[in-house]
Amino acid sequence: MLEKLDTGVVHPARRYNYWLGGKDNFAADRESGDLLAKSYPAARIAARANRAFLQRAVGYLAGEAGIRQFLDIGTGLPTADNTHEVAQRIAPEARIVYADNDPMVMAHARALLTSTPEGLTRYLEEDLREPQRILDHPELTETLDLKQPVALMLVAIVHFLPEQAAARNVVRTLLDALPSGSYLTMSCATKDFLTPELAANWDETLRTGKSDVYPRDRAAFAEFFEGLEIVEPGIVAVSEWRPDPDAEESPAPVDASIFGAVARKP
Repeated sequence: MLEKLDTGVVHPARRYNYWLGGKDNFAADRESGDLLAKSYPAARIAARANRAFLQRAVGYLAGEAGIRQFLDIGTGLPTADNTHEVAQRIAPEARIVYADNDPMVMAHARALLTSTPEGLTRYLEEDLREPQRILDHPELTETLDLKQPVALMLVAIVHFLPEQAAARNVVRTLLDALPSGSYLTMSCATKDFLTPELAANWDETLRTGKSDVYPRDRAAFAEFFEGLEIVEPGIVAVSEWRPDPDAEESPAPVDASIFGAVARKP
């Protein structure tokens, strides 16, 4: 698996791991993370807020919504309280398929992430940009019943797709394969909450090729949820989506400049 790993090329999953305080990253990932943090000083706070949003959303889906199947694309490197851990604490029989295009993620996932005896967890080395390959993968079709509701998790991944039309087609392809009662959970970087100076800094990192994160404004983010029933509190900063009153950290939207939302397919 790891023969395809190029440690000199930045990968978002490893940079995210660096921001979260992990050790599964390389010099190129740390350099990229530090460069972005200079332009957006709250990058590490935003990474933690986004992770907490994922955990709260999975808790809602496995609990109140009663979902027992999850497709988590852009998994990232394993940390505490991954999707399957949160879901299976609530519903031990939950089934989870993870997909990521970084061989290091898959190596760690297979070594570290184990399912409950009642449930099932699988890992695919696939790329979001080829959604049909994910849907057709035999391990996905053996693990998930696509005739039953599935929670599609696209957390902090779509903002790596620069073109809005292409990104919408990817999400629509995935959603079209899922039945009524399925859910989309998504988060995406935004400049809507930033000061003009911070927004200009972000634009400069994109212009100079130092960033691979393409933010969406609220209107563009909302396009991904057309035809879906958005769960309260709607489209908000990830830190404001059903926040935990006992959380150690409660970032302001300017520091957690990521939109998040959960929606049901009617």
